[in-house]
Amino acid sequence: MKTNDTTRAINKKGAMSGIRVLDWTSYQFGPVASSMMGDMGADVVKIESLDGDIGRAVARMSSRPIGLEGGRNAYFETCNRNKRGIALDLKTEQGIRIVHELVKSADVFVENYRKGVPEKLGVDYETLKKINPKLIYASGSGYGPEGPDASKPSLDGCGQARSGLMMSATFDTQDEPSYIAGAVSDQMGGIILCLGVVSALFARERTGKGQRVDVSHLSSSMWLQGLSVGMELLSNYQFGSMDRKNPLNPLVNAYECGDGRWVQFMSAQFDRYWADFATALDITEYIDHPFVGEIKGMTAGSPELTNIIAEQFKTKSSDEWIAIFNEYEDLIFAKVQYVSELKDDPQVIANNYISEFEHPSLGTTQMCSFPVTFSETPASIWKEAPELGQDTESILIDELNYNWEDITQLQNTGSIL
Repeated sequence: MKTNDTTRAINKKGAMSGIRVLDWTSYQFGPVASSMMGDMGADVVKIESLDGDIGRAVARMSSRPIGLEGGRNAYFETCNRNKRGIALDLKTEQGIRIVHELVKSADVFVENYRKGVPEKLGVDYETLKKINPKLIYASGSGYGPEGPDASKPSLDGCGQARSGLMMSATFDTQDEPSYIAGAVSDQMGGIILCLGVVSALFARERTGKGQRVDVSHLSSSMWLQGLSVGMELLSNYQFGSMDRKNPLNPLVNAYECGDGRWVQFMSAQFDRYWADFATALDITEYIDHPFVGEIKGMTAGSPELTNIIAEQFKTKSSDEWIAIFNEYEDLIFAKVQYVSELKDDPQVIANNYISEFEHPSLGTTQMCSFPVTFSETPASIWKEAPELGQDTESILIDELNYNWEDITQLQNTGSIL
């Protein structure tokens, strides 16, 4: 088993430098939250069972292989960077004792298991706060800690479905709901859980008290659609899918260009942008046409005008149109890109939104950077996802004062890997 120098590359300048996080999570929801803390400099120790986080076994996604060299996979690497790893059997007395010992000096404990599982194993909030009253205990669940479905299991698609997100991404003309790729309910859950932890740590600085933080697929995916939910509650306004052939405002629409690529316009103030838009598109004869009368009042669209615009877009490539639109400073638009194009996007490059680091198995590796830029406490990617149990021995010996005889005994009893 490999050991790892704790201080090898930890980001000591990050906003969470000096914070110790115990990460008992699996799949994506919880691991994303703790990896974000690692990006910000926290020392994250991933606690796994002896057979590992189930995310290690994800070999394919959407029928596509995601395996990498050295038995690694892109899913686990993406969700678990910037962590050390320890493998324990929490069903053994010795395994639980190690967790409890680690909790004494921890600031944060993160878990995303079904309600009842932490209680059964003795790593629930009520148990751990007796060991460390200042502990921030962060839980990720499907539907929240209370209610009839509090103990139900959930994965990303369930969050998208129950929160309304799936239907928000579905056009009226479709016969089936749309699933948004990339497990965005998991990803959003992780982001919000990290926010909850950071907020609780800030509160602890002022009050000296730890607390429990709960985030669910349902709550975070609802918040992702906060405007839709808020407007529905306040005014019964229902956001629906937009009819591209007859939008209320044709300057808030996507248009296909001559090369088959699309440009999305978001120039929401029609009166302000219409003359420039029509001039750039070389359809000035329609600036004051009766077609636009009701549009200016934002009371109705015009399928005739939208069709004229759509046909004009097909006369040039997307890059040709973008070059023309760039001459008008106020027009609001963007080319519709594929994820595969992001690494070559000049804005992504200029702002370091994709980072490089040296992976021991994969060599120079690129990953999506932490989404916030700090002028004084920069976040960074400093470590690959840990191998299963990679740091078990070093953590027990260097931090909990175990010796090699103890290590051998724990291995013989099956308490550690």
